[in-house]
Amino acid sequence: MPITLGVGWYMICVFGPKPLFHHNIMSVGIALSLFGTAWLLFGTVAMRWLWFPIAFTCVFAQTLSEVLLNKVTFQMQDIAAYGAHFLLTVIGTEVDRNGNTLTVWSDGIAHPLNVAEACSGMRMLVAFLALGVFLAYTNLKGWWQRSLLVLCGVPIAILVNMIRIASMGGLRQYNQNFVDGEFHELIGVLWMLPALFLYMGTLWVIRNLIVDETEVQHAV
Repeated sequence: MPITLGVGWYMICVFGPKPLFHHNIMSVGIALSLFGTAWLLFGTVAMRWLWFPIAFTCVFAQTLSEVLLNKVTFQMQDIAAYGAHFLLTVIGTEVDRNGNTLTVWSDGIAHPLNVAEACSGMRMLVAFLALGVFLAYTNLKGWWQRSLLVLCGVPIAILVNMIRIASMGGLRQYNQNFVDGEFHELIGVLWMLPALFLYMGTLWVIRNLIVDETEVQHAV
């Protein structure tokens, strides 16, 4: 039944109304077909274990709608530029902000830093959402605990991206090459490590210090 529904929906998207011809909408048919195929091959018992990896793959293996992605990315660029400007100001760095462009001053010399789409933090946000969903499913039992962990990935990703941009702004005062090429990518990788530790710490707090009421009732 799911296979029939999946194939049928996919065909409707391909040959039906033009608004339905979109990869995110068509992916619903692919997901139903995958679920149906797995159910047919492995049975109901196995689907208790297989439904999550299949659903996880179907959700995070596809790209977002370009229209939605552009809107979200633009907002995140603005937030990242504002946050980095605030952090640089707090540590005493002379910096100006004009839209998504930061200008760091050193000895009267301007060092512009453009917060481009690649620096918006969108990739980090998606990575933390995917990681959060996986960790929530494998480590937590209560649905509200799982939801809280996934939601915590949003501010953590945004905060770490702000710090990353601020650190590049500070380094740009000394050498412009610090924020170009391979070193730019290296800074991004280095800041992923404390972000990961922070997220794992959040998981520990939610799992050990916040007790689900259902667990208490079962214990009693």
